[in-house]
Amino acid sequence: MFEKIKTALFGNQAGEKLGPDQAAAEQLMREQVASVRMPEQFKMENSKVAPGFYRPIPEETLVEWDAPARPFKKRNRQFFSTIIIIAILISLILFFAGQVLPVAVVISIVFLVYVTAVIPPQNLHYKLTNYGIYIEKEAFSWLSMGRFWFDDKSGQRVLEIELYKFPGRLTFVLVDGQTPREKDLAEVLSEVLLQEKPEPTTYEKVADWLKDKVPLE
Repeated sequence: MFEKIKTALFGNQAGEKLGPDQAAAEQLMREQVASVRMPEQFKMENSKVAPGFYRPIPEETLVEWDAPARPFKKRNRQFFSTIIIIAILISLILFFAGQVLPVAVVISIVFLVYVTAVIPPQNLHYKLTNYGIYIEKEAFSWLSMGRFWFDDKSGQRVLEIELYKFPGRLTFVLVDGQTPREKDLAEVLSEVLLQEKPEPTTYEKVADWLKDKVPLE
């Protein structure tokens, strides 16, 4: 039963015959991907203590996986050179305009871009339950979520979930053979959330415009 559920969520990763390396890889995947269990169907029962309330339903884990905390793409020297040149030009304009504080902000942004482009993200543990989603030990209930959609970032497929609180959006990196398949996640999330990609924000529109007009690589 476990194998059928695992195959439905992650696909058949092994062939009919496995060599030593393939068997070791499959074993590693089995260790990384913990137990997968679909939720049971519960009948809603009225509370005998609080009129108008239903008895609570126990929390059940649907699927767990480990994946990078954010999309990551290795950058070449041209990328960093372009970023530094743009930052210097903006800083000079702000400095001669008498705006010293924004110069510090520009330097901070450049440093942040450098760190995120050089240091690969760590792996985080994700858990999807009938109550919501856990990222490590932080829980996000279904009531705090809005729409969900799939997108591409830095050459990687990601799942985006709208959030009604900080940080405003949850991003999950999808890795073949390591995370649940896109269609299976969509099937589960569609039971609770609306699958719809929202209109780009002003920040996203500006970022896309700059990406088209000022290629960094």
